[in-house]
Amino acid sequence: MTGKHKPTLAVWKFASCDGCQLSLLDCEDELLAVAGAVTIAHFLEASSAVLPGPYDLSLVEGSITTPHDAERIQAIRKNSRFLVAIGACATAGGIQALRNFADVEAFTRVVYARPEYIQTLQHSSAISEHVKVDFELRGCPVNKAQLLEVISAFLHKRKPNIPPHSVCLECKARGTVCVMVAQGIPCLGPVTQAGCGAICPAYQRGCYGCFGPQENPNTVALSAWWTHLGVDETAQQRAFRTYNAGAQAFSKEAARHG
Repeated sequence: MTGKHKPTLAVWKFASCDGCQLSLLDCEDELLAVAGAVTIAHFLEASSAVLPGPYDLSLVEGSITTPHDAERIQAIRKNSRFLVAIGACATAGGIQALRNFADVEAFTRVVYARPEYIQTLQHSSAISEHVKVDFELRGCPVNKAQLLEVISAFLHKRKPNIPPHSVCLECKARGTVCVMVAQGIPCLGPVTQAGCGAICPAYQRGCYGCFGPQENPNTVALSAWWTHLGVDETAQQRAFRTYNAGAQAFSKEAARHG
């Protein structure tokens, strides 16, 4: 990303709630610095002004759920030098990936008056299942500081400094006593990637796994401990599938209880 012109940044939306794009807008003062370092060429959440590609860096929010989505992500990949998937939907199918374990046609018959007009894929899938992804940033939504770090890293041609460890280390860093050990509260923290600041355990609640599986999650051991705490198989399945239903490490564990 060198030369006389500023690198171009594009932000794209697929099946999602827009929360990860809002995380970028929530950067406020920091966003001014980003805007000064790049040309925001495509970001419909923020502006209707659109510049043609190719783009130096594309941030993609949302999962692929329709045939049109599958075609559009291919075009975006061809028009982007680097492509980063942001958020649980883009990296693991999101909450909508719960459809992967059910009858999609039955859903459309119940929800839509004319289901024959609905064109949808059988599965909600991550961006990486369709195109090459240069980096995945987890979270529901993503951590805005981590998002800025990723943008900065690609602008300066270095690897993003995103911690691969679990939420447990964040609990230790902020001095939070383990809710699972001390209070017997089921928690996904031991298998979930850091990034949220361990907010839920700080308020006496177990981690819900918003940031998806950490680098080497021991889901089998955690599941055994949850069973020891009295959590039945159905509840464990729902916990693993919630925000990152399409994540391989979580979906495999959930399948053990399916």
